Amino acid sequence: MKLFTIFGNPISHSKSPRMYNKCFKHFNLNNYCYTRTLLEDGEKLIDVFKKLKISGASVTVPHKEWAYKLCDEVKGIAKDIKAVNCLIQEDDKIVGYNTDAEGFVESISEFNYKSVLIIGAGGTAKALSKMFKNAHILNRSENRLKTFTNHKTFTWDSFEINQYDLIINTTSAGLNDNNLPTPKEILEPLLKKAKYGVDVIYHETPFQKLAKEYNLEVKDGSDMLVYQGVLQFEKFVDFKIDKKEVATLMKSVL
Repeated sequence: MKLFTIFGNPISHSKSPRMYNKCFKHFNLNNYCYTRTLLEDGEKLIDVFKKLKISGASVTVPHKEWAYKLCDEVKGIAKDIKAVNCLIQEDDKIVGYNTDAEGFVESISEFNYKSVLIIGAGGTAKALSKMFKNAHILNRSENRLKTFTNHKTFTWDSFEINQYDLIINTTSAGLNDNNLPTPKEILEPLLKKAKYGVDVIYHETPFQKLAKEYNLEVKDGSDMLVYQGVLQFEKFVDFKIDKKEVATLMKSVL
C-alpha cells in the first residue's frame, strides 16, 4: 500500500481525498490511498510523515512554511517562495515542491486583467507573488510583508485605496468563520472598482458574497485546487499523464 495524505488545520473540509482517490482508481492504482491528516503542530510534520510511512503529501494552511523548513530538499519555485505544498518521498529524502502558483494562474486563464491586489502574506501569497510580478500585497500586520521585497506592500493602517482589476484573497478568512479578509471599509471601495474577485478557499465565503454584490466576476478556489492537484498527482504517480484528463476526473468529484 502506498499512502498519501493532506496535512492541515483545519482539514475536515478538504476535498482532496475525493480527487486523488478518483484518479488512482481510474489508473488502476489499487494499492494507492489518499487520506486527511489533522496536524496541529507544524513542527511535527516530518515526524508524522515518517511515522505513517507516507509516500507523498499535500500541505495546506497553516503548514506550508513548516514544510519548507523541515523537508530534506526543496525544488522549483518553492525555493524562491520558501513555502511547500507538496512533499514526495524520493529515495531516502523527503523533497518539497510548490504547485500553487501554476495551478492558480491556469485557473484564471480566461480573465483579462492588468492590476492585481493580493490580500494576505502567507505561503499562498508568496507563491502567487512570483507569478504576479507587479501585484500589490495587503496584510493585517507588517511582519510578514518583509519577505515581499520586490512588491509594493501595505498594512491595513498604511493602505492607500487604489484601483485593481483583480483582487485575490489568500487569507483563511471565511474558511471556517464569517470574517472578511480586511475590514469592510477597506474592501468595499476596492470592490466597487474591480473586475474580478478570486478566493483560494473552495466554498463560498463572505469575501465572494460581497464581491458578487458589486457585480464582480467571482471564482472560489476549486479550479486552483484542481490544477495544482493535477501537478501534484503527476509527482505522486511518477509517470506522464494527460493533464486535461486528470483535471476532468478531479472536477467530477467536486
